[in-house]
Amino acid sequence: MAFGKNARADSRRSSSSYCSTVTIIVFVALCLVGVWMMTSSSVVPVQRVDTSSQDTNTEVKQVTESGSRQFEDSPGDLPEDAMKGDSSTSTLQDDSKSDEQENQNTPEQTIEIEEKQEEKPEENDDKKTEEESKTENENDGDGKMDVEESKKEEPNSESEETKTEGSEGEQTESEESSGEKKDSEDKVEERSEETKQEDKVESNIEEKTKQDQEEKEQSLDENKKDGQVPSEVFPAGSQSEILNETTTENGAFSTQAVESKNEKDTQKSKDKKGYSWKLCNVTAGPDYIPCLDNLQAIRKLPSTKHYEHRERHCPEEAPTCLVSLPEGYKIPIKWPKSREKIWYYNVPHTKLAEVKGHQNWVKVTGEYLTFPGGGTQFKHGALHYIDFIQESLPDIAWGKRTRVILDVGCGVASFGGFLFERDVLAMSFAPKDEHEAQVQFALERGIPAISAVMGTKRLPFPGRVFDVVHCARCRVPWHIEGGKLLLELNRVLRPGGYFVWSATPVYQKLEEDVQIWKAMSAMTKSMCWELVTIKKDTVNGVGAAIYRKPTSNVCYDKRPQNEPPLCQESDDANAACVPLEACMHRVPMDISDRGSQWPEQWPERLEKPPYWLKSSQTGVYGKPAPDDFAADYEHWKRVVTKSYLKGMGINWSSIRNVMDMRSVYGGFAAALKDLKVWVMNVVPIDSPDTLPIIYERGLFGIYHDWCESFSTYPRSYDLLHADHLFSKLKKRCNLVAVVAEVDRILRPEGKLIVRDNVETIGELSNMARSLQWEIRMTYSQDNEGLLCLQKTVWRPTEQETISYAIA
Repeated sequence: MAFGKNARADSRRSSSSYCSTVTIIVFVALCLVGVWMMTSSSVVPVQRVDTSSQDTNTEVKQVTESGSRQFEDSPGDLPEDAMKGDSSTSTLQDDSKSDEQENQNTPEQTIEIEEKQEEKPEENDDKKTEEESKTENENDGDGKMDVEESKKEEPNSESEETKTEGSEGEQTESEESSGEKKDSEDKVEERSEETKQEDKVESNIEEKTKQDQEEKEQSLDENKKDGQVPSEVFPAGSQSEILNETTTENGAFSTQAVESKNEKDTQKSKDKKGYSWKLCNVTAGPDYIPCLDNLQAIRKLPSTKHYEHRERHCPEEAPTCLVSLPEGYKIPIKWPKSREKIWYYNVPHTKLAEVKGHQNWVKVTGEYLTFPGGGTQFKHGALHYIDFIQESLPDIAWGKRTRVILDVGCGVASFGGFLFERDVLAMSFAPKDEHEAQVQFALERGIPAISAVMGTKRLPFPGRVFDVVHCARCRVPWHIEGGKLLLELNRVLRPGGYFVWSATPVYQKLEEDVQIWKAMSAMTKSMCWELVTIKKDTVNGVGAAIYRKPTSNVCYDKRPQNEPPLCQESDDANAACVPLEACMHRVPMDISDRGSQWPEQWPERLEKPPYWLKSSQTGVYGKPAPDDFAADYEHWKRVVTKSYLKGMGINWSSIRNVMDMRSVYGGFAAALKDLKVWVMNVVPIDSPDTLPIIYERGLFGIYHDWCESFSTYPRSYDLLHADHLFSKLKKRCNLVAVVAEVDRILRPEGKLIVRDNVETIGELSNMARSLQWEIRMTYSQDNEGLLCLQKTVWRPTEQETISYAIA
């Protein structure tokens, strides 16, 4: 640069020579351009060093070569290190990648990992919140995800930065040509100093990159030795087509109702400009179930003699407020310890302990509620009672022939809780009644249960799905009104299935019991149920009568009277939640019809397509039904094994109660078979009716409309899974109310895994932030997204009074 200065001095001394001056100016300009080109390439590495220096408390993991295929095509793989664990933090960075490689990744193929530092000062939290808010506003235009939180402060690409520097260079050259040479000299000197500093920084980067590359190669070798497989978000190759259903209701055309509703929802969201959450001020407090605590609707009922007041009465608009936490709430005890004890303050109800304590239902023991494993009919433990039933009728074959049962009037569900040791799933239910919180106790213990009652409507299950129905002194008046309630059990029981009735009329001789036994005997005979055995348990001092449903229509046709009557041919046995009718459905006799044969024994029935799925039927995803079933199962085995279990950082030992909010064939639940979890499979009422298939393979589930609240207590589930559910619900539900319901049934620190389109993932991410949930991971590819959220203990302070839920 000294030469340049001397040249300019010479030009001043020989100002008379016009041509010499022009030549020198052009030469200086070329020198400046050359300096700019040398320094511009080091700008991005400087940004990288600044970014990494801000994350000194964050553990940085390199992506191995086995996980580098996540951007192959639409059905990609997710790197194992791209998830944040329950007990450790990680971030997806690879400093060994060149800037050119980063710029080649398409915006739709991005992963965002929310980092959790060991120490989070309040200033950093505020800064992070502002950065997230800014990023959300930028993403609203195209609905795409960011690549990393650590990259949010970097320029979009090296080319953009080069372009900016180029503009400055042109401006500098113009200024020189105008005679402003002094400023140019100063800039040249500044750039010279910057170049020295950046050369030093670049040297440090090269050294760090070399070290990172060595660590990366070492990590790859370890993964190969351990036989690890790369994590996967979407299925590969031939499985990719099952991500989206092939049928559309209206073809390429929408409807006016949909268009109007979408616009109204959009206007509401525009007016809201965010989400403002309030606590539900209701009489039920932390135990609020919107469709069961609609006190205004219950007060208007003309009668309650059929338990109408215990049935669902959903409000016209689902609430958007949040349910409060019980004072002193703690994260639930893990299974299997939770079967014996739970935290008292999580379910602070003592009435059941006072009324049933002598029968070993539940006891208050210090800060715990303890469950000795007994019940009214098995005071000396559920396992002995379970073995007693097996000895009474060996054909029941717990865990082989009998896999899915219905436990009516379950109490605290100890019977179902101990059946897990026999490989049996029990769908337990009881009403929300004066026996305070019995179903809530069951769920807190980690045992499947729902709040329901046998009243005026059918149960929310298909026909002919339960292998056994059990009633241990469930106080249901089976014999009244033509046996209407017993006929409902007949509807849901498989042909050849058993009804185990363990109640006082079986073994006591009190006048009332004798009269009930006579009525039941006449009723079961007219229904063609065979009384297989009556046994008495000398240890518990109780007895059990076991009946079997017929496997043909011979008995029905031979009855002298058609009483109870057979249902009309048009009556669909699978139609649930409709008024009860006192009739019986005929037994299917065609060998290709569901119910004509008993399913395969467990666990073979889990993997084999049901015998009644025909190749002539088109499955949910467009393939022949048996192939559709098999493809769905392979898809979920791959996703669960490679992504959910290994790649998401979820501590599955802390997961017990799981719900699949939109089950199809139950593939997600089937893929979790080997874990100590149970899955409530929910088939939405506007989805294809695949619930019979789920039961056929030895799983269980329920019909439900997600525009209404679910019949369970708050804080019931550890993990919720929603596969392309929310985008469908947006068309007919208030999505804010659906998210409020998700918050209600999910436990603090519970996880929500969502697979949906990118637009919906973005909406849910914004709502999650407003709820102060932790966004653990987001992933997007080809307009498909994956989101993993964790609920926190945060609750708003402002309240919203729900007038219909105030006593």
